[in-house]
Amino acid sequence: MNSLPVGQSPPPSLPATPRLILASGSSARLAVLEAAGLRVLVQPASLDEDAVKRAAQAAGWSPDAAALSLAELKAATVPDPDALVIGADQILTCDGHWFDKPADLDQAATHLRRLRGREHCLHTAAVVLRHGRVAWQHVSTPRLRMRALSDRFIDAHVAAEGRALLSCVGAYRLEGLGIQLFEAVEGEHAAILGLPILPLLAFLRRQGLLQE
Repeated sequence: MNSLPVGQSPPPSLPATPRLILASGSSARLAVLEAAGLRVLVQPASLDEDAVKRAAQAAGWSPDAAALSLAELKAATVPDPDALVIGADQILTCDGHWFDKPADLDQAATHLRRLRGREHCLHTAAVVLRHGRVAWQHVSTPRLRMRALSDRFIDAHVAAEGRALLSCVGAYRLEGLGIQLFEAVEGEHAAILGLPILPLLAFLRRQGLLQE
């Protein structure tokens, strides 16, 4: 049996109750939660995100408001009154344009060509529902500046990363080869990956679910 070094305690983690459920199929978000020592169940939301975004834009909503709304709608798809349900969403904006996840690798390359040499913002929202009501919500807005990439570099990057890019709103994975695309990054790393973990942990501590 593995044992901890003398004097080292295991990291505090969420107790078995209330359950913590992630209403997302994102492996990056799950990895962020598990790395923080949280035990979570995964129950991906079934939601037409593009339709919600189009409606939000037509109504003149800000990207922050739209991301929060999507995060709440995702969490609301999990009907578990005894759980804390986490919903999360991320909208990328550059020069006033909202980006969606690329539909295919050609579109992923197009995304990167539009972002190269420019700064963009990730509006990363998270919501926790309990008993069907919002118990906590937060939006982080990391900013990233992409290098002036050549077409050759972009094509090689897309070929190397493949279909993994199709689940990323910016067509890059900062936790992988995508780090090579950037010259400057501002903001919490976890928020760039899709979940602002530091504010979430602060909320869980206030609820008495993590040690102070």
